Amino acid sequence: MGILVAIEGLDGAGKRTIVSRIAAAATERGARTSTVAFPRYGESITADIASEALHGEHGDLPDSVYGMALLFALDRAAAGAAIKAALREYDLVLCDRYVASNAAYSAARLREDVTRSPVVDWVADLEFGRFGLPIPDHQLLLGVPPDVAMARASDRAITDVDRPVDHYERDGDLQSAVYRAYSDLVSARWMSDWSHAADDAAVSAVIDQLTV
Repeated sequence: MGILVAIEGLDGAGKRTIVSRIAAAATERGARTSTVAFPRYGESITADIASEALHGEHGDLPDSVYGMALLFALDRAAAGAAIKAALREYDLVLCDRYVASNAAYSAARLREDVTRSPVVDWVADLEFGRFGLPIPDHQLLLGVPPDVAMARASDRAITDVDRPVDHYERDGDLQSAVYRAYSDLVSARWMSDWSHAADDAAVSAVIDQLTV
């Protein structure tokens, strides 16, 4: 059975880059590696509806914390069988964002303390319980500050016209709250062991740890 590792962080934190670095290092050391990125825009109808809502469509849907969280959860649920199959076939399965993102963003939007948050408990019960998604063996938080992550997301939108900045990415207060929520999930060791990499040296150390 393979190892499931989730890479978490704000939009613009560099998750895709780190997933690629970990995958390359693991492959170089002989590990069979698979990757998946969430939300699966362009592949999942629920992910696409969530994206459309974050760009001003679907009425008051984006105002519903639980409604948006359910859409993102359904996207992952639809990929659950593929993730389980990958864990049987590969040594290492890397997720560019996973269930913790739903917990962090939902708690931040409701201004709830993640250690005693009803929505965090609901996310865990829904995704790991009812939908039966595999619990990650390890989770890595990229500790890129909100102002840096937001600037990167804006720069990316300039070069990628198909991926404009959405409502969440434009909200500085929300991004700061999400950053704190993620940090609290790390401290609470939510669902698994975590690493918190605040700079490139720390990221490199975690890559070494995960690909031994």
